[in-house]
Amino acid sequence: MEPLDDRTGSIRHAGEMLRDWRQRRRLTQLELATDAAVPIRLLGAIETGQSLPDRSIVLRLADRLDVPLRARNNLLVAAGYEAAFPARTLGDPVLTEIWSMVDRTVNGHAPYPALALDRRWFIVASNEVLRAIIAGVDPALLSTPSNWARLTLHPAGLAPRITNLGDWHGYVFGRLRRLFEITGDAVVADLIEEISDYPIPPSAETGHAPSTVAVPLRLMTVEGTMSFYCASTDFRSALDVTLAELTVETLYPADPETAAIMQTKARPAADD
Repeated sequence: MEPLDDRTGSIRHAGEMLRDWRQRRRLTQLELATDAAVPIRLLGAIETGQSLPDRSIVLRLADRLDVPLRARNNLLVAAGYEAAFPARTLGDPVLTEIWSMVDRTVNGHAPYPALALDRRWFIVASNEVLRAIIAGVDPALLSTPSNWARLTLHPAGLAPRITNLGDWHGYVFGRLRRLFEITGDAVVADLIEEISDYPIPPSAETGHAPSTVAVPLRLMTVEGTMSFYCASTDFRSALDVTLAELTVETLYPADPETAAIMQTKARPAADD
């Protein structure tokens, strides 16, 4: 299987791909060559396709460029080598213990919302609390797999209920931009372009109180406005592509009022 450009479908050589990653990381050839202990003339020849790098150099350059595991596999294949990192499905028996840990984290986070996202922000797991919060949005946005950015920012999603929509839009947009800078994923680029066109009503709140320490997700509900801070956990030591791309998002009350509402909502279930 030969590596193709995400957008053009053209076959690319490893040197061209490495050059793109170097430029994305805003490094000169000299900086990368020095950091990776590769002769600069060899790096130049690799980038132009005049020299085929050996496997160890591909991995060394990819490591210095902080290239994601999926893209490292693509680099290796483009250079004529086998992929180094497996890309298992979440249902693979090898990932059973990891997936059990993710499941315990997501469901054990009740009475607060939690979810797990893949590399393109599609929801792969969520708890009952989150599912109750998103109930009532356009069913088309809930079709499997649903996308967390689209679900919160689309006008038919949670957006009309988010009182600080301008701030939340900026937070999500910023995270997706950083994700694209890291991965270069064309689907993420398309998602960024899509959400940038979503309308933000002039009445949407923006700005932060002096005591605010992070951008919250503030939602209007029948019980009152609830405010959550979002914490993200990933698997930095992963050697599996799928695991490396997984993120667990846990939402915590951002004020005492939200904590009280969530505890009250959880109490009947605990009393049954």
